[in-house]
Amino acid sequence: MHILLATDADWVVDEVTAALGGPDTSFTVCREGRLVSDLVEHGNVDVVITDLQIGSMGGMAVAMALRLDASVGSVPEVPIVMLLDRAADVYLAQRSGAESWLIKPLDALRLRRAVNAAVAGESYTEGMPVASMSEVGDESADHDTAEVAESTEPETVDAG
Repeated sequence: MHILLATDADWVVDEVTAALGGPDTSFTVCREGRLVSDLVEHGNVDVVITDLQIGSMGGMAVAMALRLDASVGSVPEVPIVMLLDRAADVYLAQRSGAESWLIKPLDALRLRRAVNAAVAGESYTEGMPVASMSEVGDESADHDTAEVAESTEPETVDAG
């Protein structure tokens, strides 16, 4: 597998290569987000791992540029794994076109799961909101007989 790693942080390079390195894995490290599309076009890239923060063109812009370029046929479609800085960045990742994302700090198990899922055409995501108990319902209720009552009355919202 050939991995294109887009980051300008040495510690990210160290952690990703340590976690994913092996005899059948090679890496290209790109420290400029603007060069990622060119490298995907000319290289035999199996997956792109992009850091959210990369100099002048971050992971969000890299992912969107790759999807745009692939849609017009100028680069092959490649899976993208995005490395997020915090849970609040999930909103960006959802809209970026990335197949997988995980929130730093990184660990080998989660990184391997995210990359393997993306390469397999699946998704691995972290930081997705969990449904609240009111949306799920009472866990102790009998789910076979539970019914949802609908009302025609408008629902009031207390803003204070």
